[in-house]
Amino acid sequence: MASEKWTGTPPGTPPGTPPGTPPGTATAMVTGTGVVLPGAKDAADLLAPEPLEAVGRVGPERLPSGRGARKKDRATLLALAAAALALTDAGLLDDEGLCVPGDTVGTVVSSNLGNLDTVCRVVESLSRDGTAGVSALDLPNASSNVIASSVAIRFGLRGANFTLCNGATSGLDAVGWAALAVETGRVTRVLVIGVEPANAVVERLAGGDAPVRLLDGSGAVVLESSASVRARGRGARATVARYTRRRDLTTAVGVATDGGARVGLWLPPQGETRAERAPAGLGEFGDVCDLGRTLPSASGALGVLQCAAATAWLADPGRRHNAAPTALAAAGGGATDDAAAAVLLTTA
Repeated sequence: MASEKWTGTPPGTPPGTPPGTPPGTATAMVTGTGVVLPGAKDAADLLAPEPLEAVGRVGPERLPSGRGARKKDRATLLALAAAALALTDAGLLDDEGLCVPGDTVGTVVSSNLGNLDTVCRVVESLSRDGTAGVSALDLPNASSNVIASSVAIRFGLRGANFTLCNGATSGLDAVGWAALAVETGRVTRVLVIGVEPANAVVERLAGGDAPVRLLDGSGAVVLESSASVRARGRGARATVARYTRRRDLTTAVGVATDGGARVGLWLPPQGETRAERAPAGLGEFGDVCDLGRTLPSASGALGVLQCAAATAWLADPGRRHNAAPTALAAAGGGATDDAAAAVLLTTA
C-alpha cells in the first residue's frame, strides 16, 4: 500500500508546524543555548579543561530585575536569565517579545534543589506562627513547578509545561522528555532549563555538617522540530539522536551508542564515575568534557549544561578536528543513584 502523503496540517498538530509534516516524524534539533554561571558567559566556556570560577554566586547584574522579578526565588531568577539567552540565541525572542506563537513553545525545567529555601521558610513559619505567619507572597513560590510556570508566564510560552526533580539523571531526563515532545508533535519547540541555587538552606540540607560545593547557576537549550528549523530558515547547532535511561551506566551508554559506536566527545557523569573510568559499553571516544571536574556539584542542572557544552563542541569544526561528529552525555550510575541516563547528540 502506498504511504499516505500529508498535504495539510493534520488534526492535533501544534500550531506553527509547517503544512505537509506527518505526525511523529520530527527530529529534535538544538537551535539555541544559554548559560548563566560564574566564570562562564556562554556554552563554549563549559569546554574549558580547567575548573571554572564557578564557586560562589551569579552576580545581580546577570539576573532579571524590575517588576516581573520581584519576590521570585533565586532559582527562578537564574532560570529566567538562562531562558532569555537561549530564546534569543535561537531567534525566538527579540526586543518586542516572542517571535513565534506562544502555544508552539513548551517549557521543561530540571531542578532538584530549586525552591527548597522557600519551602523550608513556609514550613518553619507554619510551625512557629501558624497560617497567620505565612506570607501570601511566599505561597506561590512553594509550588514544585514554580520555576517552569514563572518562565512560561514571563515569555508567553503556552505549550506543555513541567518540572523534573529526578536526582542525578534529572537534567538529561528533561532533555529526553523535551525531545520526545517535539518528535511526537506535542509541541514545535521546547525550552529546557537546568538550574540549581546555592544558598544557606540548600547547603545545609545537601551537606549536613560537612561543607559542600554547590553550583549556583543555570543552563538552557532550545529544542526545535527539524521541520520548523527548515521553515524558519534557521541553522541548527546539533541534533538529539537518542536518549535512554537504564538501571546502570554501562547499559545506558551501550543503548545510546547502539552497541559501541565511536563517540567524538564524552561528557561523563558527575561524581564517582570519572572520565578515566569510562564504562565498558562506551567503546572508543575522542575528547572529554568532564563538568564534574570543572564545576561544583550541579545536581539537576548537570545534564542540561552537558548538552549545552556538547552543542558548542559539535557546532565548532575547529574544536572537533577529525573526531567523530557525535557527543555523548551521561549522568547517574553511581553507587547511590537509582538509574543512569545518556543522551547522544550529533551534528545538525
